Amino acid sequence: MAINPFDILKNAEMIQSQISVFQEKLGSISVTGTAGGGMAEVDLSGKMEMLDLRIAPEICGDLDMIQDLVVAAHADAINKVKAAIAEELGSAAGLGGLSGLGNIGSLLGGGIS
Repeated sequence: MAINPFDILKNAEMIQSQISVFQEKLGSISVTGTAGGGMAEVDLSGKMEMLDLRIAPEICGDLDMIQDLVVAAHADAINKVKAAIAEELGSAAGLGGLSGLGNIGSLLGGGIS
């Protein structure tokens, strides 16, 4: 069976277009990661940009606790962004959600693994 190079180009253009649309959708994703029962909260966009950080005033005197809770809240937010991206990818592909995407950052412009 002969492969038509123009068909390959057409498919590549379609895939690039879909990736561009998805990259735009990433900006609309916003999640909140929490730690310590809400004592630290981190908001991230779908592009893994930190939008906000909130720390409960009652822990402001304990630097070690603040550091630990911010790291934990950030990790929680990253997991939620990954889940939202997997759901968005699955919906876009008509698969109802995907899991175990591995390193999708190369498809989306970096920053996501």
